Amino acid sequence: MTDRIRIQEQDFDLAEEYQLLRQTDSAVGAVVTFSGLVRDFEVSAEGAGSVMNSIDSLSLQHYPGMTESLLEKIVEQANQRWNLIATTVIHRVGDLAPKDQIVLVGVASQHRADAFEAAQFLMDYLKTQATFWKSVKRNGEQQWIESKASDQQAAARWDGSDDK
Repeated sequence: MTDRIRIQEQDFDLAEEYQLLRQTDSAVGAVVTFSGLVRDFEVSAEGAGSVMNSIDSLSLQHYPGMTESLLEKIVEQANQRWNLIATTVIHRVGDLAPKDQIVLVGVASQHRADAFEAAQFLMDYLKTQATFWKSVKRNGEQQWIESKASDQQAAARWDGSDDK
């Protein structure tokens, strides 16, 4: 099992990360990657009253040591639930512009179902369990972003079940 977890300011090369996952082991039969981008808008409320506000930039902060430890625990949970060969999680911090890559989740396994489910689990848990503090800059003003109920609901479907 090969796990690569990085928190970094610099961008990452999606093609290079894919190749590293693919070449990890001759048993790899599926590689699933997800790359999240900074949107040029932020939804201020959920549901029927949602308002989309444009943003100039996104800033992410983390607590070094604590955040990496939490990411390791999330990856370990994925390894326990699914038959994985390799996992990559890269999360960027610092100031990012709209359309910048912000996160990469990559999973290699023998079978596609394990890879798809594990990648979705990892992303759902990254959104809700990892300690990143996000703020947006809009018209020269900084505003902290609170977690969304939809992210909590997505992660909740994984709770209490080790079923594949």
